[in-house]
Amino acid sequence: MSVLDRSAIEHPWDLAPEKARALQSRLAQHVVCADAIDPVGHIGGVDIGFEDGGDTTRAAVVVVKYSPEGPPFEVVEQVVHREPTRMAYVPGLLSFREVPAALGAFAKLETQPELVMVDGQGIAHPRRLGVASHLGLWLDLPTIGVAKSRLCGTHASVGEHRGDWTPLEHKGERIGAVLRSRVNVKPLYISPGHRISFDSALTWVVRCLYRTKLPEPTRLADRLASRRGPIN
Repeated sequence: MSVLDRSAIEHPWDLAPEKARALQSRLAQHVVCADAIDPVGHIGGVDIGFEDGGDTTRAAVVVVKYSPEGPPFEVVEQVVHREPTRMAYVPGLLSFREVPAALGAFAKLETQPELVMVDGQGIAHPRRLGVASHLGLWLDLPTIGVAKSRLCGTHASVGEHRGDWTPLEHKGERIGAVLRSRVNVKPLYISPGHRISFDSALTWVVRCLYRTKLPEPTRLADRLASRRGPIN
């Protein structure tokens, strides 16, 4: 299911900060916070980090076979891709550093997931274009931001039970949900990336929770990135 003209979103990555911020605002207008999802047979988990003092960007992608019965899920493919970092670190512009390596990892995949969970923000970003949204636009795939910390916005207290959540808001706009994914553990910040609604983003993350704080796709990607080797 393709819903986007690629010429509207393709751009260079090594932009000056002021041009990158202006581009974020323009790209955010193309983000779709409504469900445009093919039937989900596979889910991708993405974790992006840096090596060599930030000179190298590393993207780990794990593709699992989705089962309505819930996790654990079968891992069908895993890729780690490294490449030189394109842009210096600037607060709020992290996706310009991270997304190119993620695209390189996806280019190596043989199995295309119908849904992607990204360790990072979706629209829960000052200009509504975190890494999950930016990546979702380039891939033209439904993406969800699964962040461990808050970038912007305010929220009420979250209940202590697994599955409890409260809306995350910024400047009078709902930008995500704060989810208690495990008892006595700090919550996750869930936001639509692209081609998915608020309710579906939250539902899919909860469906993929297992024994840890993170949903299985991003947990496995984090594990792959940390070990720098295949998941056995």
